[in-house]
Amino acid sequence: MESIKSYAKRIFANLKTFLKWVCIAVITGVIVGLFSIMFSMCLTWVTDFRDSHSYIVFLLPLAGCFIVFLYKIFNYSNNKGTNLVLSTIHADGRLEFKMAPLIFISTVITHLFGGSAGREGAALQLGGSIGSKIADVLGLDEQDQHVVIMCGMSAAFSALFGTPMAASIFAMEVVSVGVMYYAALVPCAFSALIASNFAADMGINPESFKIKYIPDMTLENSVKIIIISLACAALSVLFCMMLHGVGDLYRKYLENPYVRIIVAGAAIALIMLILGTDDYMGAGIPVIERAIAGEVNPFAFLLKMILTALTLEAGFKGGEIVPSFFIGATFGCIAGHILGISPSLCAAVGMIALFCGVTNCPITSLLISFELFGYRGVGYFMVAIAVSYLMSGYYGLYHDQTIVYSKYKAMYVNRKTR
Repeated sequence: MESIKSYAKRIFANLKTFLKWVCIAVITGVIVGLFSIMFSMCLTWVTDFRDSHSYIVFLLPLAGCFIVFLYKIFNYSNNKGTNLVLSTIHADGRLEFKMAPLIFISTVITHLFGGSAGREGAALQLGGSIGSKIADVLGLDEQDQHVVIMCGMSAAFSALFGTPMAASIFAMEVVSVGVMYYAALVPCAFSALIASNFAADMGINPESFKIKYIPDMTLENSVKIIIISLACAALSVLFCMMLHGVGDLYRKYLENPYVRIIVAGAAIALIMLILGTDDYMGAGIPVIERAIAGEVNPFAFLLKMILTALTLEAGFKGGEIVPSFFIGATFGCIAGHILGISPSLCAAVGMIALFCGVTNCPITSLLISFELFGYRGVGYFMVAIAVSYLMSGYYGLYHDQTIVYSKYKAMYVNRKTR
């Protein structure tokens, strides 16, 4: 009789916990979803304006000065961006709510004036900051606050990109590679679904791409995909090294943040003028669409790597995730043409492989391939993700991401990414 009572108490306690996290997930999904919808609408508007007034890129240095000034007056000059979100989840601490409006405004400015940056990295900061504030208002303890931060990250990613499955797992997987925070599964899943549906109802269409042709998975085609995946793993390492290396060079030779962002802004504007195209301004979704259709500039992936590193490491704000999609898709398309296998498929495979390489998130990568491309060609994506995850080593976009278990042996390593 006593054991039945004990079991009933456990069931009741679990139900109470479930209801608690569902309520928090609903609140977070709605609030973060609303902010993310406004963020997406602003980015769409400024992108349209920039596309019809391309000369605005020459004001990029002035825009950069305003971003530096904005962070200085709010005493947030040493902000580490997404790294700060990850480090807060690892250790006791709280994210300041001022991160949300700062990253919102500065990312919109960066996109308006033609900086080469994405949006999902900014969304992670936006969602994490709002999630932290919600936890404060609700009076949650440190451990629960970390869960709500992940919940906010999932909601923002999902609302902005329309991939609730990937968003649910990404926030849990990206923090500690090899160990996921499963305590956050219910709130992350519910908040991602709520935010995604809320965004869709408000006219924010989820991203999706159609692969033109998927060949049978023969030995020859599999070998070709493995070759492309190996190259994408190498590119992911190069991209991470380029981002961190350019940042080090900036800090060494251009210590003053105003001088740094002016010089970088002028260099980016000059490069855009020489190139004579706006393909590398902003996130570059149209270029990704063209790559998946089989059309690409052979040097697009390299130019995007350089311009994204120059933009983000100088102090402009945005994300690295969509640029990684751009780099992978354009490189994959070229490789498909060279190797004689569907360039459209190879663009999709390259996009997912490079994302996996820079984030070290294989489960998220598989889920995002489903949501962006459907379930056809899943074998190719699995191969690409496995190869890229292994061969990209311990490099990553975020220095505060922890590799808990080795990629090469069943052993505990607990090290930061390079």
